[in-house]
Amino acid sequence: MTNTWPSQGPASYFPSIEKKYEKSIAEWQQIIVACGLEKHMAIVNFLKAEYAMGHGHANALVGWTLAGNVA
Repeated sequence: MTNTWPSQGPASYFPSIEKKYEKSIAEWQQIIVACGLEKHMAIVNFLKAEYAMGHGHANALVGWTLAGNVA
């Protein structure tokens, strides 16, 4: 949880996500890949339902991950 994330765009949410949900972005990316879902909104809804994640945080994580970025 020591990465320095950009101050704009989806990754700007990452410090808040790591602090609030106590998992690194890499851990969240592993969860996203392992969930078995492929569509953006299906994964967002999965994170919201299974981890009580807010929509903005889930959307940022999924968008960044599906774009091919790796923490």
